Amino acid sequence: MRPDVILRYIGMVLVMLGAFMLLSAAVSLLYKDAAVLPLAYSGVITLLFGMFPMVFVPASPKITSNEGLLIVVAGWLLSCLFGALPYIFWGHEFTFTNAWFESVSGFTTTGSSILTEIESLPHGLLLWRASTHWIGGLGILIFVLSVLPAMGVAGMVLFRIELSPLARDNFRQSMRETSRILLYVYGGLTLAETIALVAVGMNLFDAVTHSFATIATGGFSPRNASIGAYDSPAIEGVIMLFMLLSGVHFGLLFSTLIQRRGPFWKSVVFRYYVTAILIGVVVVTIALGGQADNAWIDSVRHGAFQVISLGTSTGFATADSSVWPPLAQIMLMFFALQCACAGSTSGGIKADRFVLFGKGIWKQIRHARHPRAIIPLRVDGKAVDDQALAAAMLYIGLYATIVISGGLLLMVLGLDPLSAFSGTIATTGNVGPGLGTVGSFENFAGVPGPGKWILTGTMLLGRLEIYGLIMLLMPSVWRRLATPARQEFQRVVLASRR
Repeated sequence: MRPDVILRYIGMVLVMLGAFMLLSAAVSLLYKDAAVLPLAYSGVITLLFGMFPMVFVPASPKITSNEGLLIVVAGWLLSCLFGALPYIFWGHEFTFTNAWFESVSGFTTTGSSILTEIESLPHGLLLWRASTHWIGGLGILIFVLSVLPAMGVAGMVLFRIELSPLARDNFRQSMRETSRILLYVYGGLTLAETIALVAVGMNLFDAVTHSFATIATGGFSPRNASIGAYDSPAIEGVIMLFMLLSGVHFGLLFSTLIQRRGPFWKSVVFRYYVTAILIGVVVVTIALGGQADNAWIDSVRHGAFQVISLGTSTGFATADSSVWPPLAQIMLMFFALQCACAGSTSGGIKADRFVLFGKGIWKQIRHARHPRAIIPLRVDGKAVDDQALAAAMLYIGLYATIVISGGLLLMVLGLDPLSAFSGTIATTGNVGPGLGTVGSFENFAGVPGPGKWILTGTMLLGRLEIYGLIMLLMPSVWRRLATPARQEFQRVVLASRR
């Protein structure tokens, strides 16, 4: 592998981040708040680190799959590292660990926070916090591929690695056109929600930051009480609609709304996604309606919002679900594990894999009754081979292993079981709030330092769909990276001796 080529493509990512930091600094200047210098310093530093390899390393039209993997994973890690700079320069609650936690939570669209007084932050820093959601929601490399000139084979490799195989379904266009479609749908939804929120009474700044967080299914709000701070059914209705849309495969949204190729309902994954949400809303409403002090209208309102919020991995809140009945909490944790559809900005195991899981079970039942029969497994009329089914099952098993391991480690660090396991479920699924001390109206400030690092690890594993980050840790990857660097060093040393 070629370290210089890898650094060049990572540099492109850092230049984009630096531009967003300077934009946030400009907003700080507009509002005359105290975050101008922290954001400006961060933007300049990030731009310099990004521009250096872009200036001194020549463009390479071709990269290998291993180089592409390292570019994607290292791009995410370095984005989170440089994205923490504005928090570090701001200070206050932001130790290095807290700044890293907030940055990783933003870029992975998790929405978990260590902040106890969000509304005390200046506008520029709040915009940067929301921007990390918006950049990470689409995918950092896909964002770059969407706005840069054509990158040939290199762009195809990066696109294939950044967008998981599940997400590539429903697209029939080229890499370049697909990335543009994603950006158009993403930007269009963001603009539409911003206009809708302003129309129902939200101020423009809050509308923009909430739209960034909604469409990215992130959950960072500029309010301490999240969406509950507005106590507005109209605002909640708009956000619920856009949370639901943001949980749908963007290719399906584009083909249905723009190309008019047929209704959403033709997709079995979409049917399952919507049906599961409806059942969840009914179950949670009934569970909340059983409480003497909870009117049925409030049960429907808060139950629907929380189910959709966790079922799309957004993480906004209108009520404290930590005090809800156990049945309602169990239902919320199920949706925090599953989340929405592949090809959306949602995290979690994905509804697609649950559909494959259910169809796989039904296939085995039928096969037990008819051992000699050849029983094909189909999704939306397309045959799914045994390898794809096995991959989905292995992913679910590995996902569960990570959740259990993370929960046990947090218990060792002193968290109670409910907070430990719900917090791990929420961060691995990029959902945001858990239950107990890390509930919807609480935060992760009380988690010990090592626990925050564990949780940022689960956030990254969930966002990179596990395998990418694990592959980066394999020694063979680093040996392939070190060999050309060592050869170049030896060449320089020999040249100097002459």
